[in-house]
Amino acid sequence: MLVRTRLLPVVAFVMPLFVAVAGGGMQLLLAQTSPSAASSDILIERDVAMKARDGVILYADIYRPRSSDKFPVILMRTPYDKTVSWAVSPAFKMVARGYVLIIQDVRGRYKSEGEWYPFRHEEADGYDSIEWAASLPFSSGKVGMMGGSYVGATQMLAAISTPPHLAGIAPEVTASNYHDGWTYQSGAFEQWFNQSWTSQLAANSLDRWTSQNTDARIGAPTLPLANYPVFNFGQLAADAQLTSALAPYYGDWLAHPDYDDYWKQWSIEEHFSKIAVPMLQVGAWYDIFSVGTIRNYLGTKAHGATEASRREQHLLMQIGGHAGFGRHIGDVDFGPHALEDPYEDVILDWYDFLFKGVHNQFSTDKPVKLFVMGINEYHQEDDWPPPKVHQVKYFLHSRGKANSLRGDGSLSTSGPKSEASDFYVYDPSNPVPTIGGPLCCDQKHIEPGPRDQRAVENREDVLVYSTAPLPQDVEVTGPVTLTLFVNSSAVDTDFTGKLVDVAPDGFAKDLTEGILRMRYRDSQQHASLMNPGDTYQISLDLWSTSNVFLRGHSIRLELSSSNFPRFDRNLNTGEEIKFARRFVSATNTIYHDAQRPSALVLPIMP
Repeated sequence: MLVRTRLLPVVAFVMPLFVAVAGGGMQLLLAQTSPSAASSDILIERDVAMKARDGVILYADIYRPRSSDKFPVILMRTPYDKTVSWAVSPAFKMVARGYVLIIQDVRGRYKSEGEWYPFRHEEADGYDSIEWAASLPFSSGKVGMMGGSYVGATQMLAAISTPPHLAGIAPEVTASNYHDGWTYQSGAFEQWFNQSWTSQLAANSLDRWTSQNTDARIGAPTLPLANYPVFNFGQLAADAQLTSALAPYYGDWLAHPDYDDYWKQWSIEEHFSKIAVPMLQVGAWYDIFSVGTIRNYLGTKAHGATEASRREQHLLMQIGGHAGFGRHIGDVDFGPHALEDPYEDVILDWYDFLFKGVHNQFSTDKPVKLFVMGINEYHQEDDWPPPKVHQVKYFLHSRGKANSLRGDGSLSTSGPKSEASDFYVYDPSNPVPTIGGPLCCDQKHIEPGPRDQRAVENREDVLVYSTAPLPQDVEVTGPVTLTLFVNSSAVDTDFTGKLVDVAPDGFAKDLTEGILRMRYRDSQQHASLMNPGDTYQISLDLWSTSNVFLRGHSIRLELSSSNFPRFDRNLNTGEEIKFARRFVSATNTIYHDAQRPSALVLPIMP
């Protein structure tokens, strides 16, 4: 196949989320990391081969102390290139603390042989890599793992394969279910993430393909930024052959909108009972996988393979994650405490505790540590959600005109009586735009994190419900849900919700959000269209947060039917998203009376 056309109509090229600047030699890196460090303290072995059980060769770089002693091994398995600066940057610090760091290109990526297909090979390859690392002459036999995003997925998938020498993992900002919470969310396609992530992966796929097909090198395209997102613009078929060649899994994702066996084979949530190792889950508010971090903690704590693995589970929720790092995330300065607990230091403490018996924060602190927004400081808790929280219903109210900031929508803990319903027209050709939130992986086109939501709140197709200014601080820490009574003129539509903290000056800071595709209202395994005009009671998961609404602030709920392009637009026709082309407007109604008391359910910390 001669590659002459533009790349991937359904995706666009972006750099990986965690890649700061690719390139640079190891000596330069060591000089940047520790100018006083002597290079004689560390041995570096490049492109060390490991043969997987099926004969495929995987390549790793090894960073280890220059010593004849044996040391615990920390393994990173990455699709993002084992030589990039963010992967290599922990090396000197970890070696100085008495660890071997091994960074391996996963199958089909960069130096490693084989076919790249997300998730498919990570259980078996992870098992083989861990046992290989444990057998190396400088290894003590104890192997841990570290890394975030897909590098966290390689840890979770390795853990469910139960390799004997895996002694602990520390996944950061990763998912628990690669259908719900990675590719889809409550039935809606995670369009922005799926397209941008697939695009950056396709860059190496194209490089590998052209290196193996020398006649195609001349005229092979660079990867331009296309006008995207284009998915469900009716252009999917334009370069489908090229998409299938470079990213066949993308088509498979579209072909499997239901949570079926395709997804269950590597869903962590189906296999919590196999996890037999201590685990530190590191997540973040505004991270695209925050729900997965929490589910991994809860699932293993409840169903882990051994009493020890169930007991030795820890959760750290920071700020930012895929949305950024540091004290400034989005439009908000989260203060100096946001800089506490850098991932590398936390990981070293974790493995010092597990592998060396060091008395540190993991032997003295509570198992759950949360960054509480609003007051911008860390709190420790006995569990998640904190046992002290209680669920409080904030009921929706209006006189039938809650549309936009100019409307009469309100929230209160007083139950509704006789009230008019609210409705709006959702036109998929004019969707509510994504402004901030838990996004990955293209900050150039849409900036993630907390952003002022007033631009979308001024739309007539957004219902806005707010409390009066609060007379005292209110802490919301835990899962946030919506109970709604709805109907629609369409056979299928979406409902979206967003929890917002409104400052006295009007700045409307998004906290957490969710979506529900109505055909999946009862089950993500089996789609069921609506009867237009019928009323349905639904539960909408807005994921979790920890935030103090300060005195004088207001609690706000936004309701609508789109959040584009974070999620694909529901065209309201009931057709499969892979083939949908017709745009149909839907009139969507929210009821909030005594018989149908729609409510925002908040976990309130006393």
